[in-house]
Amino acid sequence: MSAPSVPDLLCPHCHEALHFTPASSADPGTAPASLRCSKGHHFDAARQGYFNFLVGKGTVFEADSAPMVAARYDFLASGHYDPLADAVADAVAPALTAGSPLILDAGTGTGHYLRRVLDRFAPAAGLRALAMDISKFAVRRAARLNPEAVNVVSDIWQPLPVADGTVDAIMVVFAPRNVAGFARALRPGGLLVVVTPRPGHLAEIAAATGMLGIEPGKEERLATQMGTHFRTSHVQDLDVAMELGTAQVADLAFMGPAGHHLDRAALAEKLAARTGSAGTTPVTAQFRITTFVPLPA
Repeated sequence: MSAPSVPDLLCPHCHEALHFTPASSADPGTAPASLRCSKGHHFDAARQGYFNFLVGKGTVFEADSAPMVAARYDFLASGHYDPLADAVADAVAPALTAGSPLILDAGTGTGHYLRRVLDRFAPAAGLRALAMDISKFAVRRAARLNPEAVNVVSDIWQPLPVADGTVDAIMVVFAPRNVAGFARALRPGGLLVVVTPRPGHLAEIAAATGMLGIEPGKEERLATQMGTHFRTSHVQDLDVAMELGTAQVADLAFMGPAGHHLDRAALAEKLAARTGSAGTTPVTAQFRITTFVPLPA
């Protein structure tokens, strides 16, 4: 593993600067790459290339399981959400034009959306990337997909492990939002890009698959939540029409919060009976991509 390209990582224990030590060339398995602070806290890289920053009490949120992450990987690999990946890359682009910009992917999942950003900007801009997710199963996938990023298992509700004002862009795709933490981490003029579902998102299959519905007033609550530290600079609504087979519908249902309580085999059987000879189901994804900028200090 090469040295991470993010120089401003902070220790999740004491918030002192972390320094990278490469793996032993003689025996990497015995002496893996590590991050250490001046107070002696250290974090060894897992063999898949990520770091585990989970410390303290933990979060109330349940991390995605291995089967949920596998479903997400399979669905995103099908390309159906590629228009969303392109739109997110477009949204963060204005913040990634100078120097060696740093992007934080908060709730990176399998790293799919960050991969699109890295492919577009990294070669020209010297882009540095930090990817975080609370699911170790997700971060394992992300580390394989995006080895040039620093991938960490971390609780987004804990203090973000980056120095104040060092991040140029933050992307949050269907993930929790630590508003105060994001505002602290972003440089003045940095961008926060948030993707949320709109009412009607996946409505054709939501009830049949047991997916969680969009709560009334969710958009208003988002505006109130973000308004404490940010102002809205741009809003884009994106509709993606899809024709999905039974396995893809099951993946789509299982990769989200409903996956914590769904029985995959029973769901697949139910969907097969529902689809019948038609083979595919028309489904429309309805996204809102909102770009925020920090309020003046």
